[in-house]
Amino acid sequence: MPASSSRNIVHRPPRLSVRTVRDRISDFTGRSPSRFALLIFTALILVFTLLFSLPIASSAGTITPLADSLFTAVSVICVTGLSVVDMATHWSLVGHIFVFIGVQIGALGVLTLASILGLVISRKLGLRAKLIAASDSNPLRVHHGPVAEGQAVRLGEIGSMLLTVAVSALVIEAVIAALLFPRMLIDGIPAWDALWNSVYYSAMAFTNTGFTPNAEGLERFANDYWFLSILMIGVFLGAIGFPVIYALSRSFFKPRRWSLHVKLTLLTTLILFVAGAVAFVILEFNNPKTFGSLNASDTAFQSLFLSMMTRSGGFSTISIADLNGSSLLVADMLMFIGGGSASTAGGIKVTTLAVLFLAALAEARGRPDMEAFGRRIPQDVVKVALSVVLWGATIVALSSIVILQITKAPLDHVLFDVISAFATTGLSTGLTDQLPDSGKYVMAATMFMGRIGTVTLAAAVAASQNAQLFRRPEERPIVG
Repeated sequence: MPASSSRNIVHRPPRLSVRTVRDRISDFTGRSPSRFALLIFTALILVFTLLFSLPIASSAGTITPLADSLFTAVSVICVTGLSVVDMATHWSLVGHIFVFIGVQIGALGVLTLASILGLVISRKLGLRAKLIAASDSNPLRVHHGPVAEGQAVRLGEIGSMLLTVAVSALVIEAVIAALLFPRMLIDGIPAWDALWNSVYYSAMAFTNTGFTPNAEGLERFANDYWFLSILMIGVFLGAIGFPVIYALSRSFFKPRRWSLHVKLTLLTTLILFVAGAVAFVILEFNNPKTFGSLNASDTAFQSLFLSMMTRSGGFSTISIADLNGSSLLVADMLMFIGGGSASTAGGIKVTTLAVLFLAALAEARGRPDMEAFGRRIPQDVVKVALSVVLWGATIVALSSIVILQITKAPLDHVLFDVISAFATTGLSTGLTDQLPDSGKYVMAATMFMGRIGTVTLAAAVAASQNAQLFRRPEERPIVG
């Protein structure tokens, strides 16, 4: 080639192909699943904020204000259930469809949903995709270095668990809707409304969201124990977590094969469920505004229902503001604990409480190791549990201070609604829907951090142990 020709050659920068972009995204998600989840959750909230602000989403055909659209989007994606507008009357059919789709996405989890879609499209699940999906169900999976396979779901079972997640969500919601539909017909609700309401209620129960499609809420079904029992079952199944559902689907009649995670989740959930109901019976049996006019059996059932709903369900047959201050405090504790890990529920999770209790018990007995059901729990799990609790308490404290300053409302009402937002419960004393725009933004941030913050922090803590070639001298501070 002549020299003159070589001087005329223009070197163009390499173009980014679809495969290159896909590889870069895959590399980013593999290196930091928690950051990827944070990014996707934020993007989803922005998208749904835009959708809820559209005129077609509101029943009046007008643009919904930014503060209300953003709050609703966060509440939907974070499956919280709090609202600053009347969810039954403000939104059109299109708006309700947006709500329905949003809670399904938020309940399954972004990383889990992405892995399910990838499995459906490619019909296979690579190692990187398995690690990403596993980290969504267990933050300890992103631990740098060897991870023991004594987990709730082994890495080789991730593909099967993802299928279980998708199938169980569809089947459970379909069964709940099928059980609610004839009951609504018996109550005189038109067929189309009964069909839509049963599907809507089933989704809100399993996703632990608590939105109601009718303006009167559960008032019409307050004494319908069949209806309320079905809702409790749906909330319970959503709150125990997909790893537990997966384990039970494989060995329901073989408890000896259940993992430690499954046993701790079920045992702690049942203890809190019964203990919460007993506490509400004792504290509310003589309150004329709540259970004071009920007989013993009705009081017991309504207390069981309230105990289940404060674990993240969000439905209520009574006015929360009418509860005694002592009952509000019990509800605060139940909401803060929440449901099971990798579930549709919020809170610090029941296994976190169980691990901390076992650590305190081992310390009181002077034992070096934590043990439960014949298994030893490593110390790094305690570190993650402590970090999650500290992070949650910090969010609740800061949000409560800001809301108190904005509203000047009573502390017990502010604390209840803030914990409800953090734990994505959805119950309210009536404070949330009266907030000014500044308070709505604070509560939206609280919901977001409550849903994504504890998981992200747990993953960050689990992945933050770097190799260190030396150890500093030991010195013990005075504790306690």
